[in-house]
Amino acid sequence: LESYGQAYPTGLSKMFNIPVNGIQQQLERLENGGVVVSSMVGRTRLYQFNPRYPFLKELRALIQRAMEFLSEKEMQQYYRRRTRPRKKGKPL
Repeated sequence: LESYGQAYPTGLSKMFNIPVNGIQQQLERLENGGVVVSSMVGRTRLYQFNPRYPFLKELRALIQRAMEFLSEKEMQQYYRRRTRPRKKGKPL
């Protein structure tokens, strides 16, 4: 969520190669705790950080600090994927 702003369980499941039901359970717990909020876009439930969560600034700082210790390979594999299609004819 920190990298993309919002995400859906199936996308997170594919990105991290984890079963989707585990992702859904954790997101539900985070939503019950007020850390994330969800909204329906069509038939897809999107999750994002709750802007009203009292410790959001500190949580995001902790996540960003933790991400600094990841290798470049891990960053490319998990956190820097394209989420939108590339424009036709645009060079890589």
